[in-house]
Amino acid sequence: MTASHSGFGALLRTWRDRLSPADAGFTVTPGRRALGLRREELAQLAGLSVDYVLRLEQGRAKNPSAQVVGALARALQLSRAERDQLYRSAGLLPPQDGTISAHVPPSIQRLAVRLGDVPIGVFSADWTLVWWNTMWSALLGDPAVLPTAERNLARALFGNGAAHASMLPIRSERGQDAFEASIVADLKDAVSRYPADAQLDRLVHDLRGVSDAFARHWATGTAAQHTTDRKTIQHPEIGDILLDCDVLIVPGADLRMVTYTAAAGSSDAGKLDLLRVTGARTVTTLP
Repeated sequence: MTASHSGFGALLRTWRDRLSPADAGFTVTPGRRALGLRREELAQLAGLSVDYVLRLEQGRAKNPSAQVVGALARALQLSRAERDQLYRSAGLLPPQDGTISAHVPPSIQRLAVRLGDVPIGVFSADWTLVWWNTMWSALLGDPAVLPTAERNLARALFGNGAAHASMLPIRSERGQDAFEASIVADLKDAVSRYPADAQLDRLVHDLRGVSDAFARHWATGTAAQHTTDRKTIQHPEIGDILLDCDVLIVPGADLRMVTYTAAAGSSDAGKLDLLRVTGARTVTTLP
């Protein structure tokens, strides 16, 4: 397929102008002239450089990757039909039915933005992180510094790459074995529902080859439901933080929204407040 560069850029500008900064998590200050997102705000949300977004809008950047188009679609809070239109205008086939979707509905993004004081990460059915807020980055490190394929919880737990190396020490009150078993059970369920998904097949193949624990859970594990857990996160700057971890299922979208909270007035809530003030680590952007 051949990209329609002017069409792609026009869509980016149109949808950037349409999206309310407040719905995207930005504070609207008096005197702001832009009704929609500024170019630098879109770049920040998509994990791209401002210059690259400018070149895409002007048609000077050719053939954006599926990774870039997907990130822009999520940042612009596009509907599924609009997402597919953006892919086609870039000369790419939209994500096919029967494969795991990384699409985060606009309503879910708006909900997560309004809960900005809470660390939130949104994961697809194969436990790939597809959306996160600044509090998630502040608590657990910035996922943008990782290659896209490494932004996966199963790779962080069982792999031997960048995801595993960057994962902070975390202790689960349910026990590490039970937590690992629940993630493997989710992947087994995903395989049964998405048998043609090549990325999922590669993930399972890779992890069975490098992790005895993964192979054991895969061979013997049974369905393991997610329940509220308490986790102690060893943060490199403020020390241990004990938080409640909840996994919320998004009906109809096959997504998991993971949240971390602490009881109001507790010392751990105070540590989250400190992270909220200091903010997330510096974001590393794509070209």
